Order: sequence, then structure tokens, then C-alpha cells
Amino acid sequence: MKNSLRVARAEVRMTQQQLADAIGVSRQTINAIESGKFVPSTVLALKIARCFGKAVEAVFQLEEGD
Repeated sequence: MKNSLRVARAEVRMTQQQLADAIGVSRQTINAIESGKFVPSTVLALKIARCFGKAVEAVFQLEEGD
């Protein structure tokens, strides 16, 4: 799964720590999601998308073979 989380954060000038605080996870979790090392749960993906006012599909995309 790929994501545009880093871009979404940049659009609103939000740090990893600010996003982490807003959704109740660690900064390391945000970093792992952005780098593709961790796939968030459905609940976490929904919280992230809601934080940016976007649909989940606007932030997270399935790759070929997922």
C-alpha cells in the first residue's frame, strides 16, 4: 500500500508530531506509515484521513498486487 501522507501533511504545514498528537499515536508510527514500513489499521487510516478532511482513498492507495 502506498500513501500520500507526507504530501497531505506538507499541504497544511503539519509536522509528524502534530499529526501523531491529533490522532493519538507516536511520531514513530507516523514515520513508519509514511515510509511504507507499517500499514495502518482501518480505524487509524480513517482518523488520518479525517484529520485532513479527505477520503481514505485520497491518502492511501492500493498498489498492484495488494
